[in-house]
Amino acid sequence: MAAVQGSLVEEKDIKTEPSNDGGGNNNANDGRVLSTSPGSSASSGSNKSTTGAPEDQQTLLAVLQFLRKNNLTESVEILRREAGLPEDSLDPKGGDSSGAGSGSAAGGVDLEGVDASSLLSRVTVSSSAAAQAPNKAEDQPDVNVVLSAYSQQGDPALYEVYYSGLKKFIESVLDCHRAELSQVFYPLFVHMYLELVYNNHENEAKAFFEKFSGDQECYYEDDLRVLSSLTKKEHMRGNETLLDFRTSKFVLRISRDSYQLLKRHLQERQNNQIWNIIQEHLYIDIFDGMPRSKSQIDAMSGSLAGEAKREANKAKVYYGLLKEPEIELPLDDEDEEAENEEGKPKKKKPKKDSMGSKSKKQDPNAPSQTRIPLPELKDSDKLDKIMYMKEATKRIRLGPDNLPSICFYTFLNAYQGLTAVDFTDDSSLIAGGFADSTVRVWSVTPKKLRRVKSAADLNLIDKESDDVLERIMDEKTASESKILYGHSGPVYGISFSPDRNYLLSSSEDGTIRLWSLQTFTCLVGYKGHNYPVWDTQFSPHGYYFISGGHDRVARLWATDHYQPLRMFSGHLADVTCTRFHPNSNYVVTGSSDRTIRLWDVLSGNCVRIFTGHKGPIHALAFSPNGKFLASGATDGRVLLWDIGHGLMFGELKGHTDTIYSLRFSRDGEILASGSMDNTVRLWDATKAFDDLETDDFTAATGHIHLQDNSQELLLGTYMSKSTPVIHLHFTRRNLLLAAGAYNP
Repeated sequence: MAAVQGSLVEEKDIKTEPSNDGGGNNNANDGRVLSTSPGSSASSGSNKSTTGAPEDQQTLLAVLQFLRKNNLTESVEILRREAGLPEDSLDPKGGDSSGAGSGSAAGGVDLEGVDASSLLSRVTVSSSAAAQAPNKAEDQPDVNVVLSAYSQQGDPALYEVYYSGLKKFIESVLDCHRAELSQVFYPLFVHMYLELVYNNHENEAKAFFEKFSGDQECYYEDDLRVLSSLTKKEHMRGNETLLDFRTSKFVLRISRDSYQLLKRHLQERQNNQIWNIIQEHLYIDIFDGMPRSKSQIDAMSGSLAGEAKREANKAKVYYGLLKEPEIELPLDDEDEEAENEEGKPKKKKPKKDSMGSKSKKQDPNAPSQTRIPLPELKDSDKLDKIMYMKEATKRIRLGPDNLPSICFYTFLNAYQGLTAVDFTDDSSLIAGGFADSTVRVWSVTPKKLRRVKSAADLNLIDKESDDVLERIMDEKTASESKILYGHSGPVYGISFSPDRNYLLSSSEDGTIRLWSLQTFTCLVGYKGHNYPVWDTQFSPHGYYFISGGHDRVARLWATDHYQPLRMFSGHLADVTCTRFHPNSNYVVTGSSDRTIRLWDVLSGNCVRIFTGHKGPIHALAFSPNGKFLASGATDGRVLLWDIGHGLMFGELKGHTDTIYSLRFSRDGEILASGSMDNTVRLWDATKAFDDLETDDFTAATGHIHLQDNSQELLLGTYMSKSTPVIHLHFTRRNLLLAAGAYNP
């Protein structure tokens, strides 16, 4: 199976991936499986193949009978002609190659042989479990042994020759193709190195690594460091990242012209070792049109598995906001509210302003209200919305000439090790997660934190009185902060519910805990992850929450279910941060495989894959209108993404260390970023979004032209004394709050 799937997929025959239906009925009839291999290379011994070993002939006949039994007469004809069997004189119309027999005796096998054999292997293997086996060297003989005399372990001494030959060729081609073809270096280098290690050629592997590792792009340094420590076959067994690299296809996006050049070169050289790796482990996404420039390729590359296939970002995403429930405002505010038309939606909760004045039309890009079940609004939520709307009228309009004030909360003497921070949406509470496995909650307003009274005392309360909610609180417990004990490892993620009744925390102990902010006790421990949980976040509508961790799977939960509702798997390394879209229908995850994925909560499918960061991703933020996404990583860059078109459209450079926090202002006009370099930077989001040009060509090919305009978009840089910024939050009036632990 592996080899057919590995055949280079061109746009016209993207459907030729195997369907595991045993006989390959869907694509065998058009004979395309045989002809996806490179053009008419060798016309050597088309009749020679009949003189191969007798068991080869028997296998061939068995395959022909199998095909005939399934009424695939066309394929029978083609295969018989390809193999030059004597029943029929050779027909010039047989596929696009003249002689794809078994390899010539000299050991230089025709490239077609590999493909014809892959058809065979599909017939012989698909019934067994081997069809699902990952491509490891030990499975490969099944694939190629039948029709070709090719031995999988090419001569180890020739690996260097093959690789440097290809390198010389790529360095000699025209500039326009060189940048595109250079993408092949890294995946080939890794697979050739692994193949040498796997086949116990330790010294050759070491020499190969030393000779060529310096040529790889600088952003693969960390991967190469891991690779250099794998020198024996035994080392490969436990290494998960490496297993993923072997079993997932490395995706390259190359123009048709550049691809033809490479194909022709490999055919002329009969360079099978390299050709096989390309067939087996790379997925080449071919597009028609101009080759991409070095800067265009660099912008998108850097992830563990290459770029995203263009198909991956084609699905429709409903990024619009949900229609707001109608809430009657108290009379004295009506007039004020009508003027406030520009009160746009905001970060944590969906938009709740100027209800009376806006038309009630549904946004065409928004999901339907009932697409996923959302919790009903309680009376307390309605009161909160009214409060929010009043605050919104006093909100300050931000812009390049009107920057927000920044209030920095510094955690002093945080010897417990501050690992996570969150603010409530109304900015009244702040919570910190610590490495000593505690969660601490502070009140930022003069109002102290109180617990609910004990059950015995609650019985004595008059339930009909107006101030019953005040009376149930125990004044004796009032304090400025509370400590929550329960985790057995450092707390890495923390999130308040929108209604301020609950707090989530995720920890190294593999659990997520839900705490009550009425009683300051733990209500539930959610167990689903087996390894540390790096991040968790409540949905903007409450009830649902998302978590991601070291097991590389993100999970969607509901507060009243013990088991996760959805599991989002696809990342090749830890899921380091998770965020909900403002309409709660999508979640986005960032990972240390250097990709960002957008998942549909309803179907569980991955609907966007964004590549371009050169390090693990630690910060994500949606714009308040739901159209754009900002991401920050250890590479110190903030990248901006257009969710609808699935494209990167901006890069903000300036930070010199990992970015741990990103936030849009409530109107989406300013983006704030906080980093380990002890600075908060403010960027002009409106200008970045306005410069966005998505013509049809860009959307179709994914060719992006990033302007280097970071300096124009940077509105201000604010240094703290010595405090890394790990959290940012815009209040409802657009004051920016920042938090971090002082680092003496």
